[in-house]
Order: sequence, then structure tokens, then C-alpha cells
Amino acid sequence: MTWEVLNIIGTLAFAISGALIAIKEDYDILGVQVLGFTTAFGGSTIRNLLIGIPIENIWTEGDLFIAVFLTNIVVFILPNPWLQYWDKWGILFDAMGLASFAIQGALSAVQIGAPLSAVLVAATLTGSGGGMIRDVFAGRKPMIFRAEIYALWATLGGLMIGLGIIQGPWTTGILFVAIVTLRMLSVHFKWRLPRHSMS
Repeated sequence: MTWEVLNIIGTLAFAISGALIAIKEDYDILGVQVLGFTTAFGGSTIRNLLIGIPIENIWTEGDLFIAVFLTNIVVFILPNPWLQYWDKWGILFDAMGLASFAIQGALSAVQIGAPLSAVLVAATLTGSGGGMIRDVFAGRKPMIFRAEIYALWATLGGLMIGLGIIQGPWTTGILFVAIVTLRMLSVHFKWRLPRHSMS
């Protein structure tokens, strides 16, 4: 049940995030669909490739494909004033997608008995992979490399799951809220990882 809820939340949150960025970049309806779908499913596809889950499993999620398609349509037809309002919340959808998919990625790696290193990679790439593909398709520098702390929260979430600290729906829910909160705090306070100084 926890897996299914996280999958739905992450998929739809990232679909909205991708569709909003496509509209902001003045893409047509096809571009909105492409960015919505790649953001929603890109991270889980990369994860499956890396940790050995059959890639064709992605095609069994027919209901989610329909939900993402309809979500992208709804975002596309919203009036501009509504879009400007929702755009302010775009970072929240992105944070929710990050948290949901990071946890889902870590859980999927744990379920197949992967080592801790694979759990960390699965959490990080499932959480941020879709966003990376989205940014590349939108002609942007990937957020993961330039913006406030992003992928680190996914990695830390994966570490807690990999070490067995997080088990069961209640602690998983707390971890979800924690990752979303930390991501939002990173944006608000402009927390960044160290950068090399060129001066």
C-alpha cells in the first residue's frame, strides 16, 4: 500500500512539475506531454536499468500513464492566472516528487536485496533522474547540479531506509514529510553545497 501511494504521489507531482516548466518555456501540447511523461517516469526507468529490475515493468502501469496524460492536459488548459498561481507551488510539487520517488527507489532496491551502495544510488536517481531529463529537454542546466540542496535529501532518505532505520508506513510517512520540508527549507534559505571558487 505504501509503495502504491508513493508511486502515485511521485508520478503525478513530477508530471505537474514537468508540464508547468514546459508551459513556462512556451512549449506546445506535445512538448507539455513529453516533459510531463519524462519527468514522471524518467527516474524510475533509470533506476530499473541500474539495479536490474526488468525495464518492461514500466509498461504495466497503464492507469498511471492515463492519469499522467490527463494531468498534463489539465495543466495545459488552465487559464494563465491559474498557472501563475500554481507556478508558485511548482517547487512544492517537485519536492513531493523527489521525496516520493527517493523513498520508492530505496525500497525497491531493499526488496531485491541490493547492497547499501545500490540503495543510495536507487534513491538518488529515482528521486532526481526525472528532473534531470526534464531540465535537459527544457534546455536548462539540471537543477540537481546548480540549485539549492536537492539530491542530497534523496540520498539521506535512502541511507535511512538502507540502514533499516525507516520501516513501516508511519516512519515512511515521517521520512516523506522530512524530505519535502528539508527541500523547501533549502529553497527558502538558499542552502547550497560547497562550490569551487574561480577567484
